[in-house]
Amino acid sequence: MDGQDEQDGIELEGGFEPKPALAPCPFFFGYCFPFFNLSTLSLHVNSTQCSTRPNRSGLVAGGLIPLVLLKFGNFQLATPLMLAPIAGYCDLAFRIICRQLTAPDGKGIGLACTDLLSPQGLLRGSATSLDLAATNDLDKPVGMQLYGADPAMMAEGALWAVEHGANVVDINMGCPVDKVTKKDGGSRLLCIPDIATEIVRACVRVLEPHGVPLTCKMRLGWFNDHPVAEWLAPRLVDAGACAITIHGRTTEQKFQGEVNHDGIARVVQAVGRTHHGPGPGIPVIGNGDIRAAADVLAMMERTGCAGVMIGRGALSAPWIFRDAWHLISTGESLPEPTDEIKIEIIRSYVDLMARYRTEQYAMVQIRRRITWFGKRINGGACKRLKRAVSEAADRAEVHSVLDRYLAGEFRGGRDWDGPTAAPRAADSADSPIYAETPALS
Repeated sequence: MDGQDEQDGIELEGGFEPKPALAPCPFFFGYCFPFFNLSTLSLHVNSTQCSTRPNRSGLVAGGLIPLVLLKFGNFQLATPLMLAPIAGYCDLAFRIICRQLTAPDGKGIGLACTDLLSPQGLLRGSATSLDLAATNDLDKPVGMQLYGADPAMMAEGALWAVEHGANVVDINMGCPVDKVTKKDGGSRLLCIPDIATEIVRACVRVLEPHGVPLTCKMRLGWFNDHPVAEWLAPRLVDAGACAITIHGRTTEQKFQGEVNHDGIARVVQAVGRTHHGPGPGIPVIGNGDIRAAADVLAMMERTGCAGVMIGRGALSAPWIFRDAWHLISTGESLPEPTDEIKIEIIRSYVDLMARYRTEQYAMVQIRRRITWFGKRINGGACKRLKRAVSEAADRAEVHSVLDRYLAGEFRGGRDWDGPTAAPRAADSADSPIYAETPALS
């Protein structure tokens, strides 16, 4: 959107050409961050048995849910776990952090999505839109999510996404904030189903020759007492959507109350009834209130969904994909990373942000995010650490603060919430990229 597209960024001739983030490491399997090798963190931990284990048929949760890996059209995901498009938070650096945190079998996240993308901004080549869509070879597979209400413009945006590295293109039909819905985008499309369906058809027409699947992310409906997704989702599948992600709330709820597992289950059943061909059918992905690996398992058990998309739960625990995959594939729980590892995750994040953008941008981001990272350090009792990082003058001082914390300084304190005190539905895709709190579709 215009407000977002005009934010400062890197304008490049001919589009975005990302710098390589990581270099092959001769001493470790995988890639090395400048200070730490995140890909090795989970390869040397001992798993502990969980109460839920797969049965002899390879089913999780006592045989209720077949563990079938997701396939969007002909595109196979390594795991059924996805990072949601989180406005202002799912930048390239964070996506790579999530990818590097893997289970002992080397797996974790199956697909990571970019921020919400404006087709108009992409086609104009606006600096911020190019930054939000930035990807590279370490960021695969990647989904790019588009928002808008003009089928022709959305189709042009979908083609742009494919030409710039998207493995999957997603249509946002779930963002509930006014700045998106007042332009008929996001969850407003639930109220204009004919346009929603035409957007899918238009995008599929341009994507099919490239073999790139189209997916849709939506809510249960606009009003609490008027479900839409359970009849609209099958229509979108008929129009060519290869998968449906459903956030278990309505637009009216925004992010209040608890996710509605029964509502998601009804969408799963409705989409299942529309598929009569061979194979596992069109996957429905559950989304909402995923804060731990056990929540992933509960979502799959209660709804019958084929996969789970995780949003805000990953902001403070980017290793959640590692934990969830290990749980649903083996029935065992991995121990939480140590505080030392969590500190190195912060260190690596700020360095990657500086590498992909600028030192100043990295500092803006770490000041916003330290409260999220701090929620899982020392049980959340790290007020002094969060304050010291937030007040650091530059990246070198951030590293100094982290080193001093590991040496025993800045310990204790629960009562400083910093600039991101309470997660809420902030201004979404057309907010400044420095918005205080994340908004999800």
